[in-house]
Amino acid sequence: MRGVHRRTWPVLGRMAASYRKNLVKETRVVAVVGSCGKTTTMRAATFSLGMQPHPDAHRNAWDRLARSIFRIRPGDRHAVIEVGIDKIGQMAMYASVVRPDITVVTAIGSEHNRSLGTPEVTRAEKSHMVRALPSSGAAVLNGDDPNVRWMKDLTRARVVTFGVDKTNDVHASHIVLDWPKGTKFKVHSDGQIRDFCVRLIGRHMVYPVLAAVAVALVEGFDLDQVAERLEGLTPTARRLEPVQLPNGAFLLLDCEKAPLETIESAFDILAEIPARRRIVVLGEVSEPLGSQGPIYRHLGERIAQVASKAVLVCGKNSFKSYAVGAKRRGFPAHALVSAGNDVLKAAEVLKGDLGPGDVVLIKGRDNQRLDRVWLTLAGRSVRCDIDDCDSRGVICESCPMLERGWEGLRVVI
Repeated sequence: MRGVHRRTWPVLGRMAASYRKNLVKETRVVAVVGSCGKTTTMRAATFSLGMQPHPDAHRNAWDRLARSIFRIRPGDRHAVIEVGIDKIGQMAMYASVVRPDITVVTAIGSEHNRSLGTPEVTRAEKSHMVRALPSSGAAVLNGDDPNVRWMKDLTRARVVTFGVDKTNDVHASHIVLDWPKGTKFKVHSDGQIRDFCVRLIGRHMVYPVLAAVAVALVEGFDLDQVAERLEGLTPTARRLEPVQLPNGAFLLLDCEKAPLETIESAFDILAEIPARRRIVVLGEVSEPLGSQGPIYRHLGERIAQVASKAVLVCGKNSFKSYAVGAKRRGFPAHALVSAGNDVLKAAEVLKGDLGPGDVVLIKGRDNQRLDRVWLTLAGRSVRCDIDDCDSRGVICESCPMLERGWEGLRVVI
């Protein structure tokens, strides 16, 4: 399907560019770019401006990006658009269509290791949406990320930074996890301090809120108004989303992507959660940079620090590296379970072993579809057992093959 979306882009892209330039040129467009956190930031910014995100707003490239432009209506005051890339040259092309008034850059991370290479290449590519800003616009930048701060000098537009460091224009302090309700913290901006209480989970999720606050302040809204609006923001599906099972156990679903830094963040949050037992279901790292052995050994050590049990969905070599790292930290061998690449086996390991007070982090690459673990534990009849699924437009819970399974069918990709 991805090829279809690319093939229609030359026509739809030109149409979208003309539509933006001529019919919705008065709309203030907020473009959200970065290696991770884009969807939650896009949703938060939309809420902060008093709007509701479209169900397909997270579809962020090729003809889906064009459709995001077409959803803007003449007379709309604002629109928030998420923009994603997977190769060099795309962002400049997309920027010429989006024509942003505000650009938010969330972070520069390892998600594009294979497609773009180094962080320096990634930041240079992402920066095209900042470079495209008019002098009347604003760049809203994660000031805690040096690769994002680097973009400050690339624009004539106003620059507003956000983060937890107090040197940022909009920053947070006194961050407290209120599990499973959300997170509490104070927001500081231009001498003002306000208490925020949001339904997003953990320190990592404070960043999208701060970015959204910065966007709304740039657009003339007051801090109290923004705080009230963001109270209604729910976690993005499968991105640090808490789900309670009928047996009283909680799942923390984060199975949309798995770059190394997001795994680290998820572990940090898990360590903060008050629990009888902390359990990890972990797949493979997305686009690991360099030798994979040290990466998986390090994550094995982290597992030993934050969890009492781990179920690993990965190949033999990755499991061995996980195990070496966990053993270094004294993690008991019987508490480290290999499910191979069998997602349904991972679910079976946990069935009947969970109860009140247990918290299970489920984290893995999107094409591993570890949400099938959650759906099985929640009582769905799951028969889809494929190892790798690259269907971008379908989520497991609504997929017709989830309960039917693929037995007797030939899968053609």
